Amino acid sequence: MPRKGENIYKRKDGRWEGRYIRSYDSEHKAKYAYVYGKTYSEVKRKLTEQRGNVQKVQPTKNKSSTYGELLDCWLHSMQLNTKESTQARYTHLIKTHIKPHLGAVQLSQLTTDAIEIFIEQQLTDGRLDNSGGLSPKTVTDILTIIKSTIEYARYKELPVICNLSKLSIKKKEKEMRVFPPSEQESLIGTLTNDMDHSKFGVLLSLYTGIRVGELCALQWEDFDLAHSKLKIRKTMQRIQDLGNGSVSKTKIVITEPKSQCSIREIPLPLFIVDVAKKFASNPKAYILTGTDRYIEPRTMQNRFKSYVKECNVEPANFHVLRHTFATRCVEVGFEVKSLSEVLGHANVNITLNRYVHSSFELKHSNMNKLASQYKPSNM
Repeated sequence: MPRKGENIYKRKDGRWEGRYIRSYDSEHKAKYAYVYGKTYSEVKRKLTEQRGNVQKVQPTKNKSSTYGELLDCWLHSMQLNTKESTQARYTHLIKTHIKPHLGAVQLSQLTTDAIEIFIEQQLTDGRLDNSGGLSPKTVTDILTIIKSTIEYARYKELPVICNLSKLSIKKKEKEMRVFPPSEQESLIGTLTNDMDHSKFGVLLSLYTGIRVGELCALQWEDFDLAHSKLKIRKTMQRIQDLGNGSVSKTKIVITEPKSQCSIREIPLPLFIVDVAKKFASNPKAYILTGTDRYIEPRTMQNRFKSYVKECNVEPANFHVLRHTFATRCVEVGFEVKSLSEVLGHANVNITLNRYVHSSFELKHSNMNKLASQYKPSNM
């Protein structure tokens, strides 16, 4: 099984593929190359050999070094320990947002004020189409990159003077959409009417809380129907194709989930097992198609929206299924630690703060339970 950050993947034709940085051009942009093999071990060995021949790029310890040069060096240093999807995200943010504004600034002149002004500008007017600011999440990612590069510069004993320890982004808390019971019943009715592989996938998500990328990567070999459980060990996403040389080109990758906690086993309700048995086929087949061809997350999102529209409920994105699952579990008394593990969270606080949405009816019911247990004897 490939490890996080190795950039080794199994191709649809059965072969294995590995990607590495071959060299850097005069502008310190990475040039990528690929190796192929029949087995994971063969590709890993070839990558190790090729990476030893890569032309190293090191920042110079002088006052004329620019922040753009530091960004290139930092990005290269992250290659072996970062998932390809994360690396693609970093590369995109650096190329489209950070370098155009800060790349030419000399390290010795990169001040805290300059970075604060840049971050504020990204929040208010950072979109490339001049339609407003970037989302707090995107700007937080940009700030994370900048803080990491400054820390890297200090590790390399480069001349940096800025202090970003107190700089952070305030995120606006969005109210999570959850299907009320009536809408959930309506959706279930639509899904179970003339059910196909795709509708089964949505139903599975509603009763397990799995993410859309995890659903799209599921194959029948991930199910243990005899023991009523599901193994989550990979996810699918569309990322920028760094080897193509253009940030506009993308590709689909299937990798391990974003954290070790997301690798998990989920017990399945018996009626889900019964439905799954009707569709189960070749262990290597994707569950959303029943063949070796997958459905990508963006396509699945659109299909889900069409199901929602068909049952005449308020518009919703795929993640609402996850919110709804968590909320229903709490409403029926699901133990929170177990729920956190089913959802693949690092700790229960994430589950409680992000996904559990107690209805007013449930609060009212709990207050009545409290009153019935501890009602004054003289009343």
